[in-house]
Amino acid sequence: MKRSLGATPAPTGRVRGVAKTTSPPLPRQAAEAKLQQILDGARQVFLADGFDGASMNDIARSAGVSKGTLYVYFPSKASLFEALIRADRAYQAEQLFQFGPEDGDIGAVLTRIGLGLMRNMCRADHLAHLRMVLGAVAKYPQIGKAFFEAGPKAGAERLGAWLAEQMACGRVAKMDPILAADQFIQLCQAGYFKAALFCVVEAGDDDAIRAEVAAAVDAFRKICRPPAAPT
Repeated sequence: MKRSLGATPAPTGRVRGVAKTTSPPLPRQAAEAKLQQILDGARQVFLADGFDGASMNDIARSAGVSKGTLYVYFPSKASLFEALIRADRAYQAEQLFQFGPEDGDIGAVLTRIGLGLMRNMCRADHLAHLRMVLGAVAKYPQIGKAFFEAGPKAGAERLGAWLAEQMACGRVAKMDPILAADQFIQLCQAGYFKAALFCVVEAGDDDAIRAEVAAAVDAFRKICRPPAAPT
Protein backbone atom coordinates (compact mmCIF):
# COMPACT_ATOMS: atom_id res chain seq x y z
CA MET A 1 0.00 0.00 0.00
CA LYS A 2 1.38 3.38 -0.97
CA ARG A 3 1.62 5.67 2.03
CA SER A 4 3.13 8.72 0.44
CA LEU A 5 2.36 11.46 -2.03
CA GLY A 6 5.95 11.64 -3.19
CA ALA A 7 7.49 11.49 0.27
CA THR A 8 8.19 9.17 3.15
CA PRO A 9 5.11 8.88 5.42
CA ALA A 10 4.84 11.70 7.91
CA PRO A 11 4.97 10.93 11.61
CA THR A 12 1.97 11.40 13.81
CA GLY A 13 1.60 14.77 15.44
CA ARG A 14 -0.24 18.03 15.21
CA VAL A 15 -0.88 19.12 11.64
CA ARG A 16 -1.81 22.61 10.55
CA GLY A 17 -5.23 22.96 9.01
CA VAL A 18 -7.12 20.76 11.48
CA ALA A 19 -10.53 22.13 12.31
CA LYS A 20 -11.51 22.97 15.85
CA THR A 21 -14.37 21.03 17.39
CA THR A 22 -16.59 21.48 20.40
CA SER A 23 -16.98 17.71 20.83
CA PRO A 24 -15.35 16.14 23.88
CA PRO A 25 -11.67 15.78 22.95
CA LEU A 26 -10.14 12.36 22.49
CA PRO A 27 -7.09 11.45 24.55
CA ARG A 28 -4.06 12.93 22.79
CA GLN A 29 -2.63 9.61 21.60
CA ALA A 30 -5.98 8.46 20.23
CA ALA A 31 -6.58 11.81 18.50
CA GLU A 32 -3.15 11.69 16.85
CA ALA A 33 -3.73 8.11 15.71
CA LYS A 34 -7.11 9.05 14.23
CA LEU A 35 -5.57 12.05 12.49
CA GLN A 36 -2.85 9.87 10.96
CA GLN A 37 -5.48 7.35 9.90
CA ILE A 38 -7.33 10.11 8.04
CA LEU A 39 -4.14 11.42 6.40
CA ASP A 40 -3.16 7.92 5.27
CA GLY A 41 -6.58 7.36 3.73
CA ALA A 42 -6.56 10.78 2.07
CA ARG A 43 -3.09 10.14 0.66
CA GLN A 44 -4.34 7.06 -1.16
CA VAL A 45 -7.40 8.79 -2.60
CA PHE A 46 -5.59 11.93 -3.74
CA LEU A 47 -2.88 9.87 -5.40
CA ALA A 48 -5.41 7.65 -7.17
CA ASP A 49 -8.03 10.25 -8.17
CA GLY A 50 -6.25 13.62 -8.09
CA PHE A 51 -7.41 16.65 -6.17
CA ASP A 52 -10.47 17.39 -8.29
CA GLY A 53 -11.53 13.74 -8.49
CA ALA A 54 -11.19 13.04 -4.78
CA SER A 55 -14.28 13.36 -2.60
CA MET A 56 -14.69 13.53 1.16
CA ASN A 57 -16.92 10.45 0.93
CA ASP A 58 -14.13 8.48 -0.74
CA ILE A 59 -11.55 9.76 1.74
CA ALA A 60 -13.73 8.80 4.72
CA ARG A 61 -14.23 5.32 3.23
CA SER A 62 -10.50 4.88 2.53
CA ALA A 63 -9.57 6.08 6.02
CA GLY A 64 -12.16 3.86 7.69
CA VAL A 65 -13.90 6.75 9.49
CA SER A 66 -17.35 8.26 9.27
CA LYS A 67 -17.90 11.38 7.20
CA GLY A 68 -18.89 13.18 10.39
CA THR A 69 -15.57 12.28 12.01
CA LEU A 70 -13.71 13.47 8.92
CA TYR A 71 -15.40 16.87 9.09
CA VAL A 72 -14.58 17.17 12.78
CA TYR A 73 -10.90 17.16 11.79
CA PHE A 74 -11.12 19.01 8.47
CA PRO A 75 -13.83 21.42 7.31
CA SER A 76 -13.07 20.94 3.61
CA LYS A 77 -11.17 18.87 1.08
CA ALA A 78 -8.79 21.78 0.50
CA SER A 79 -7.91 22.05 4.21
CA LEU A 80 -7.28 18.30 4.33
CA PHE A 81 -5.03 18.44 1.27
CA GLU A 82 -3.16 21.38 2.78
CA ALA A 83 -2.59 19.48 6.03
CA LEU A 84 -1.39 16.41 4.13
CA ILE A 85 1.05 18.54 2.13
CA ARG A 86 2.48 20.15 5.25
CA ALA A 87 2.89 16.82 7.02
CA ASP A 88 4.54 15.00 4.12
CA ARG A 89 6.75 17.83 2.93
CA ALA A 90 7.95 18.70 6.43
CA TYR A 91 8.92 15.09 7.08
CA GLN A 92 10.67 14.88 3.72
CA ALA A 93 12.73 18.01 4.43
CA GLU A 94 13.64 16.69 7.87
CA GLN A 95 14.82 13.36 6.46
CA LEU A 96 16.67 14.65 3.39
CA PHE A 97 18.48 17.64 4.88
CA GLN A 98 20.41 16.12 7.76
CA PHE A 99 23.95 17.15 8.63
CA GLY A 100 26.53 16.06 11.16
CA PRO A 101 29.74 17.54 12.60
CA GLU A 102 31.77 15.42 10.21
CA ASP A 103 30.09 16.89 7.12
CA GLY A 104 32.91 19.17 5.99
CA ASP A 105 33.47 17.76 2.50
CA ILE A 106 31.46 20.23 0.40
CA GLY A 107 31.32 18.10 -2.74
CA ALA A 108 30.38 14.89 -0.92
CA VAL A 109 27.63 16.53 1.14
CA LEU A 110 26.11 18.39 -1.80
CA THR A 111 26.17 15.20 -3.86
CA ARG A 112 24.42 13.27 -1.08
CA ILE A 113 21.80 15.97 -0.61
CA GLY A 114 21.26 16.42 -4.33
CA LEU A 115 20.88 12.70 -5.04
CA GLY A 116 18.49 12.17 -2.14
CA LEU A 117 16.37 15.14 -3.13
CA MET A 118 16.22 14.39 -6.85
CA ARG A 119 15.60 10.67 -6.44
CA ASN A 120 12.61 11.58 -4.33
CA MET A 121 11.37 14.41 -6.55
CA CYS A 122 11.73 12.39 -9.75
CA ARG A 123 9.63 9.48 -8.54
CA ALA A 124 6.42 8.99 -10.51
CA ASP A 125 4.20 9.43 -7.44
CA HIS A 126 5.95 12.63 -6.36
CA LEU A 127 5.69 14.10 -9.85
CA ALA A 128 1.98 13.23 -9.91
CA HIS A 129 1.57 14.97 -6.56
CA LEU A 130 3.39 18.08 -7.78
CA ARG A 131 1.20 18.27 -10.88
CA MET A 132 -1.81 18.01 -8.59
CA VAL A 133 -0.57 20.92 -6.48
CA LEU A 134 0.13 23.04 -9.56
CA GLY A 135 -3.37 22.34 -10.83
CA ALA A 136 -5.01 23.42 -7.56
CA VAL A 137 -3.09 26.55 -6.56
CA ALA A 138 -4.94 29.05 -8.76
CA LYS A 139 -8.22 28.25 -6.99
CA TYR A 140 -6.71 27.38 -3.62
CA PRO A 141 -3.59 29.52 -3.09
CA GLN A 142 -3.28 28.23 0.48
CA ILE A 143 -2.31 24.86 -0.99
CA GLY A 144 0.58 26.44 -2.88
CA LYS A 145 1.63 28.33 0.23
CA ALA A 146 1.60 25.12 2.28
CA PHE A 147 3.70 23.28 -0.32
CA PHE A 148 6.21 26.10 -0.63
CA GLU A 149 6.64 26.67 3.10
CA ALA A 150 6.93 23.01 4.10
CA GLY A 151 8.91 21.93 1.04
CA PRO A 152 11.23 24.25 -0.93
CA LYS A 153 11.46 26.94 1.76
CA ALA A 154 12.13 24.48 4.60
CA GLY A 155 14.70 22.58 2.53
CA ALA A 156 16.56 25.75 1.56
CA GLU A 157 16.61 26.90 5.18
CA ARG A 158 18.07 23.59 6.37
CA LEU A 159 20.70 23.49 3.64
CA GLY A 160 21.36 27.21 4.13
CA ALA A 161 22.11 26.71 7.83
CA TRP A 162 24.79 24.16 6.92
CA LEU A 163 26.20 26.39 4.17
CA ALA A 164 26.43 29.27 6.65
CA GLU A 165 28.68 27.08 8.81
CA GLN A 166 30.86 26.28 5.79
CA MET A 167 31.08 29.98 4.93
CA ALA A 168 32.18 30.75 8.48
CA CYS A 169 34.93 28.13 8.11
CA GLY A 170 36.08 29.56 4.78
CA ARG A 171 35.08 26.52 2.73
CA VAL A 172 32.46 28.42 0.73
CA ALA A 173 32.48 32.04 -0.46
CA LYS A 174 30.41 34.29 1.77
CA MET A 175 26.95 35.16 0.43
CA ASP A 176 23.33 34.82 1.48
CA PRO A 177 23.35 31.16 2.61
CA ILE A 178 19.62 30.50 2.09
CA LEU A 179 19.73 32.02 -1.40
CA ALA A 180 22.82 29.91 -2.16
CA ALA A 181 20.99 26.80 -0.95
CA ASP A 182 17.98 27.58 -3.11
CA GLN A 183 20.22 28.15 -6.11
CA PHE A 184 21.90 24.77 -5.61
CA ILE A 185 18.51 23.06 -5.46
CA GLN A 186 17.47 24.88 -8.64
CA LEU A 187 20.66 23.71 -10.36
CA CYS A 188 19.75 20.12 -9.48
CA GLN A 189 16.31 20.65 -11.06
CA ALA A 190 17.59 22.38 -14.18
CA GLY A 191 17.13 19.68 -16.83
CA TYR A 192 15.91 16.14 -16.23
CA PHE A 193 13.47 17.01 -13.43
CA LYS A 194 11.55 19.51 -15.56
CA ALA A 195 11.42 17.10 -18.49
CA ALA A 196 10.05 14.38 -16.20
CA LEU A 197 7.54 16.77 -14.63
CA PHE A 198 6.05 17.54 -18.04
CA CYS A 199 6.12 13.88 -19.15
CA VAL A 200 8.78 14.43 -21.80
CA VAL A 201 10.94 11.64 -20.34
CA GLU A 202 10.28 8.69 -18.03
CA ALA A 203 10.41 9.25 -14.28
CA GLY A 204 13.07 7.70 -12.07
CA ASP A 205 16.04 7.53 -14.47
CA ASP A 206 18.89 7.23 -11.97
CA ASP A 207 21.63 7.73 -14.56
CA ALA A 208 20.05 11.04 -15.60
CA ILE A 209 19.65 12.05 -11.96
CA ARG A 210 23.29 11.29 -11.19
CA ALA A 211 24.48 13.28 -14.19
CA GLU A 212 22.24 16.23 -13.30
CA VAL A 213 23.41 16.31 -9.68
CA ALA A 214 27.07 15.96 -10.62
CA ALA A 215 26.74 18.93 -12.98
CA ALA A 216 24.92 20.94 -10.29
CA VAL A 217 27.62 20.24 -7.69
CA ASP A 218 30.37 21.16 -10.14
CA ALA A 219 28.66 24.44 -11.13
CA PHE A 220 27.86 25.38 -7.52
CA ARG A 221 31.42 24.78 -6.36
CA LYS A 222 32.81 26.93 -9.16
CA ILE A 223 30.39 29.75 -8.34
CA CYS A 224 30.89 29.50 -4.58
CA ARG A 225 34.62 28.78 -4.46
CA PRO A 226 36.17 30.85 -1.66
CA PRO A 227 38.78 33.42 -2.67
CA ALA A 228 42.32 32.15 -2.67
CA ALA A 229 44.37 33.00 0.39
CA PRO A 230 46.96 35.73 -0.24
CA THR A 231 50.47 34.42 -0.81
